[in-house]
Amino acid sequence: MENTNFVLSGLGGQGILFMTKLLARSAVSKGHKIMVAETHGMAQRGGSVVSHLRIGNAAGSLVRAGSAHTLLALDENEAYRNIAFVARGGRLYVNAPSNVALREEVRPYLNKMEADCRFFPASDLAMELGAPRSANLALLGFFSAFENGPVSHDDLRKTIEQVSPDRLLEINLKVFDAAFEKGSENRETS
Repeated sequence: MENTNFVLSGLGGQGILFMTKLLARSAVSKGHKIMVAETHGMAQRGGSVVSHLRIGNAAGSLVRAGSAHTLLALDENEAYRNIAFVARGGRLYVNAPSNVALREEVRPYLNKMEADCRFFPASDLAMELGAPRSANLALLGFFSAFENGPVSHDDLRKTIEQVSPDRLLEINLKVFDAAFEKGSENRETS
């Protein structure tokens, strides 16, 4: 299998490392090799957090600039800060209000890279469903509606079932599934 590279970014406390864990465990459960690296201010709540996940036979754990197939960002500014990781034909999934437009200064870069950028109000959806700390699961659910790479929607859902504490399982799946439905609707209209 060719490598599939993910970069996940956000702020401390948003659940970037949990998202990485879900993707990594889902890949391992399908028999894929993985390499993971977490960088930047993980210990500082509110500080920049970046996680690298490589699925396949990667030689190193860090994703090089211009080689991330997918960038998942729980914070809009962190998406822009890490945009140089996006590979030609890559995809960005950004937690941002639905009325947000792509910043003009990054449009030429994304056009040159033939990258696709999708904004989704993951925080708003999580709040609506009574789980304000689950924006990470909402963004992952939205992402899973568009991707068919080494980790599918069903793979992620099974992993969420396995790792969620009993008291959070129902709400975690509710947020993940609702975001998947929104992504599926979005996919059909684009």
